[in-house]
Amino acid sequence: MQAVRPEQLRNIVITGHAGSGKTMLCESLALAMGVINRLGSIDDGNTLSDYAADEIQRKHSLNTSLIHGFWNDCKINTIDTPGLLDFHGDVKSAMRVADTVIIAVNASTGVEVGTDSVWEYTREYYKPTMFVLTKLDADRTSFNNTLDELRDHFGHQVTPIQFPAEEGLGHHILIDVLMMKQLEFSPDTPGSMKISPIPDLYLKRAEELHQQLVETVAETDEELMNRFFEVGTLTEDELRTGIKSALLTRTFFPVFCTSPLHLIGTERLLNGIVNLCPSPMERGPEHSTCSVDETDKLLQPDPDGPTVAFIFKTMSEPRVGEISYLRVYSGHIETGHELIDVQTGQIEKIGQVYTMLGQKKTPVEKLLAGDIGMVVKLKDAHTNDTLADKGTNCRITPITFPEPVFASAIIPVSQGDEEKISSGLHHLHEEDPSFAIAHDIEFNQTIIKTLGETHLEIIISRLQNKFNVQVETAPIRIPYRETIRLSATAQGKYKKQSGGRGQYGDVWLRLEPAERDSGFVFSSEVVGGVVPTRYLPAVEKGVREAIASGVLAGFPVIDLKAIAYDGSYHPVDSSEFAFKIAASMAFKAAFEKAKPLLLEPFFNLTVHAPEQYTGEIVGDISSRRGKILGMDTDARFQVVKALIPQASLASFHQSLTRLTQSRAKYTYSFSHYEEAPQDIMQQVIAENKQH
Repeated sequence: MQAVRPEQLRNIVITGHAGSGKTMLCESLALAMGVINRLGSIDDGNTLSDYAADEIQRKHSLNTSLIHGFWNDCKINTIDTPGLLDFHGDVKSAMRVADTVIIAVNASTGVEVGTDSVWEYTREYYKPTMFVLTKLDADRTSFNNTLDELRDHFGHQVTPIQFPAEEGLGHHILIDVLMMKQLEFSPDTPGSMKISPIPDLYLKRAEELHQQLVETVAETDEELMNRFFEVGTLTEDELRTGIKSALLTRTFFPVFCTSPLHLIGTERLLNGIVNLCPSPMERGPEHSTCSVDETDKLLQPDPDGPTVAFIFKTMSEPRVGEISYLRVYSGHIETGHELIDVQTGQIEKIGQVYTMLGQKKTPVEKLLAGDIGMVVKLKDAHTNDTLADKGTNCRITPITFPEPVFASAIIPVSQGDEEKISSGLHHLHEEDPSFAIAHDIEFNQTIIKTLGETHLEIIISRLQNKFNVQVETAPIRIPYRETIRLSATAQGKYKKQSGGRGQYGDVWLRLEPAERDSGFVFSSEVVGGVVPTRYLPAVEKGVREAIASGVLAGFPVIDLKAIAYDGSYHPVDSSEFAFKIAASMAFKAAFEKAKPLLLEPFFNLTVHAPEQYTGEIVGDISSRRGKILGMDTDARFQVVKALIPQASLASFHQSLTRLTQSRAKYTYSFSHYEEAPQDIMQQVIAENKQH
């Protein structure tokens, strides 16, 4: 396949809520472009973009997938993305490299939580965005209601390009208010679009929507506004130019109509992509950072410039190894090309370069600036790495992945699999950086943070299928701490005589409570040599060993002072060992007299949610012994700030998902330790005595 110049490219990403018809929209575009000769089916597991075993089994996209085809002399790179919120790491990585975002919206369910989420990403990345209504041939669809919802959520600049002549079963005619024509399609027949004048029945509404379209586009450009005031309208060419320009400045969001299962609206959408969506040349230069002096540098999409390419997705395939999806921002890449990984300075020699059609790889000579493709078996480069010509120090701004908050510990089913688990998780993290791995040293637990329960299930399933290692989930152990309320003193005396030299150590300790978060301090007030100075380090060591394993429930002791102030010794039988044991005994005896208590970790919690849910969220946090600190407003969301015990965070994710239909987001971070209520303290002590 010949290399395609930037001006002939259109890079689009198809996003939306789960079930909004993204995969079938990709399938219908591929069929219309002649890439496939019949439509695949999600139920049959034979679509172009959902080819992985776990996607076929679950009947949902779980990975980014790349499809390309040609339409009107332009190459269209289409990236299909998952709809489930748990896999929005892939959505953000795909959106990072696309030039236009298409948000699919199911016309029978309207704006859903996934629609809101991907819209926020388009704002973050400042991407041209258009909406495509799907499933207009299904029962209970409503074009008007869906359009009203889109405008309520995303503003009056959301503007229809078409409306359906009729909706529901039998739908096959669109009225196009940009062309001011009727478009008739023969269902299931590629290339069947017939263009004719708008019948009188729909003309009045078409004229109203056309006028709305003209006014909205005119508002985005002063020159067009002046032209509109002079003539009272804009020509189709002026409208196209205005829409293309307004897409780039995010002041106009067109709405197209389709029924992908029956190829209705597909050809017109392809025309819209070619005529309205920007090429890499029209999107303009990409921001990059010079890794030498951290200055900002603009990269022009020039095939003859220095090569700079960005890896946005890494995957591992059986019998192939690691594959890297990348976009070329400047210059070109070809087989044999030696590039530098700007992050590490490592040389990477490019093997065969491919374009992708789902899982099918087509070798190409080279990829020019603006194009998207794939290479195999890079040595060290992974997602978010920039590859560049030697001497080019430009680094593409990395993808910011959604923050994983759903935490769970995992344990091996078979003993001795720890190393395999660690290696497997490392490889999976290179494929999917949106989950995090941590090791809790205190409890020797491996903890995974994911975007949700399904995300965790998929990681566990991939561990088993790809690395032949089975794990189970376990509750995360909570790092309680122990401390005291009062000062107390006690003696510790260790005396042992069993023939020959004996053991003797005698020490008096005073324990005093200290300020919260002050840790532990040891000091000596011993005078007169009642405990020789050489034994005081052993006394301190004995106390430190005692505080490490606690007294109440085996948790470390914090926030106190231990003062050695008296004791006695034996000139022959005393030893460091004896004083260490005596100090430990004194500590435990004094601790039990000092009104000990258990401290539990509290976390700062911030929840962003639509206003209608805040009452229930506040109630739920309060029921978990949380303390509401205040409320704020952020764009369309209310922000609830609270403190919550770590013990209550474990089930908060499921509760918040249920209460808000997944419309809320939250973050948390450690804040401080607080005294645990008596009932919690007794429960924790009882549980730990069983271990």
